[in-house]
Amino acid sequence: MRLSLRRGLRILLVTAMVGFVLLNLHVLYNTPDSTSSDRSKTTGSLSQNGGTDTHVQYTTGQSSATPKLSLLITPRPANSSSNSTVNAKQRYHRNITVNDTEALKYEIARINAEQYVHNLDKFGLSLGSQSLVIVIQTHDRPEYLKILLDSLRKVKDVEKSILIVSHDVYSSQLNELIEAIDYCPVMQIFFPFSQQIYSTEFPGQHANDCPRNAKRDEALSSKCNNAEHPDKYGHYREAKYCQAKHHWIWKLQHIFEGLHLLKDYEGNVMLLEDDYYLSEDIIFSTHMLRGLKERECPECRMLVLGNYDKNQNYAINGAKVERAFWISSKHNMGMTFNKSVWLEIKKCSDEFCTFDDYNWDWTLQHLSMKCIPDKIKLLVMKASRIFHVGECGMHKKSKNCDPDSVVKQVEARLTENRQHLYPNLVSLAGDSRFKLRDPKPNGGWGDIRDHNLCKQYLNGSRTR
Repeated sequence: MRLSLRRGLRILLVTAMVGFVLLNLHVLYNTPDSTSSDRSKTTGSLSQNGGTDTHVQYTTGQSSATPKLSLLITPRPANSSSNSTVNAKQRYHRNITVNDTEALKYEIARINAEQYVHNLDKFGLSLGSQSLVIVIQTHDRPEYLKILLDSLRKVKDVEKSILIVSHDVYSSQLNELIEAIDYCPVMQIFFPFSQQIYSTEFPGQHANDCPRNAKRDEALSSKCNNAEHPDKYGHYREAKYCQAKHHWIWKLQHIFEGLHLLKDYEGNVMLLEDDYYLSEDIIFSTHMLRGLKERECPECRMLVLGNYDKNQNYAINGAKVERAFWISSKHNMGMTFNKSVWLEIKKCSDEFCTFDDYNWDWTLQHLSMKCIPDKIKLLVMKASRIFHVGECGMHKKSKNCDPDSVVKQVEARLTENRQHLYPNLVSLAGDSRFKLRDPKPNGGWGDIRDHNLCKQYLNGSRTR
C-alpha cells in the first residue's frame, strides 16, 4: 500500500511538472512578437554615401529588465562590396584655403548637416541607456589631439562607443587624424561661428572693435563697435578667449538636439578636451561609476573620471570614489552626464549667456550654485583615469610646449599601477570637504553681442 501511494504521488508530481512546461510553451509560442513588430515599423537606413546605406533599427517597447536601446546599426559583412572606407577618406575638400571664408562656411554647413559616421560598416553601433558617447572639443593642436587619439585606441571596449570630434578649425591635418581612426565609429562636427570663418567680423575680431584696454570714455568718443559694453573690470572682449565658451555651449546644443543618431538617446556623454591622455580602463570605470550611482547616489547627476591631484595613489584609491558638488577647478576633466543635465543647463540659458566670465566651467559652477536646483552633485574617481598633458594652451604658457616628457611620465605611472586598474568593485570613500562658493567672474564676457549669440544657440534660432 505504501509503495503504490508513493508511486501515485510521483506520477502526480511528474504530471504537474509536464503540465507546467506545456503551459509555458503555449504562452511563449502564442504571444505576439512585439520586438519583431516594433522593429519592422522602425527599421530604416542611414545613408553613408551616395546610395550606400547602413542597416538601422530604432528599437522600442523593450522590457525594463534589459537596457533600453534607442539605436541599433548592424555592421556590414567583411566581404561586403561597399567602398565606404575609401569614400570616407574623400569626404573633405583638400583645396579650401583659409582665406576662402565662403567656401569654409559651405563646407562646414554641409558636414554638420550630413552627420556622416566613419567606420559604421566595420563596427555598427548600438546606443542605449547604458552606452557611452565620447566627445572631444579640439582647437588647432594636432600634436596633442594625436596623443589623445593614440591613448583612446588602447581603451577597452572603445569600439562599442561613438566618438564625436568637435572642431573650431578646419584643416587637412586635423581631418586626416580623424580619418585615420580605425578602432571605433567616429563623427566630425564643426563650430560654425569660429574665428577662422569670421576672422574680420563678429564673433571674430572686427577692425572697429574696441581695444581690450581702452578706457570707456575713449571708446565712446571713438565710436568703436562695442564701446557701451565692457566687462565688469572695464575691459573689452577678446575674440580668441570668447570662442571656447561659444564652442562649448554650441557643441552641447548640437549633440543633444541636433544629431539624428542621438535624438532618443538616454545614455551618458563624456566630454574631453584635446590635451588629455586616457587610461585604458576609462570606459570600464565609467560603467562602474554608473553602477555605484544607481546603488548609492541616485541624486548624483554627473560622473567625473579625472582629477588634478598631484599624488595619485592607485594602490589605495584605485577603486575609491568621492561624492561632491561640482567645482570648476576640480571636476571639469572627463565630465559625464546624460540629457537631463543638458536640459537643466538650457533652462538657465539667460544666466549662462550673461554671466561675465569667458570660461565655460566657471560659468557652469555659477549655474550650479545659483540656478540649477539642488546644485550638481557628482561622483569622482579618486585615482584619475584622465591626465592633462597640455603644456601650452589658452590659460598656460610655457617655453617648452613639447608634451612628450609628460606623456612618458603618465604612461610609466599607468604601467606601474596596471594591477590596480579595472577594479572589481568601486566604493564610496566619503564626501568632499572642499568649500563651495559662487565663483567671482573673471570678466571677458561683457559684450552684449556674445550674450545674444549664445542665447541663439540655446533657443535653436542660430545653428549655422
